[in-house]
Amino acid sequence: MKPTPNDAKAGRFDLRLNPMEKQRIQSAAALKGQQVSVFIREIMLREADAILAAHAASQLDAEQTRRFMAALDAPFAPNEKLARALARTGR
Repeated sequence: MKPTPNDAKAGRFDLRLNPMEKQRIQSAAALKGQQVSVFIREIMLREADAILAAHAASQLDAEQTRRFMAALDAPFAPNEKLARALARTGR
């Protein structure tokens, strides 16, 4: 069974904060009308998702981008195996 966000057994983080850091977080959570734990969880998950997404994306240098765009602009030309498969389907 997949743990839900409200499942106390799902996991726990302990943070060491100095008093000023703790007060800043409590103040921000209060301004949003949220419990500190909800506030921290939302921010941590949003940041984790952003980092994971940034690392999942492929980045091309200028030459790779030029070759990729040229390949997209080129007319479709099936390789030999695909051409035979298409011929069998009558396309």
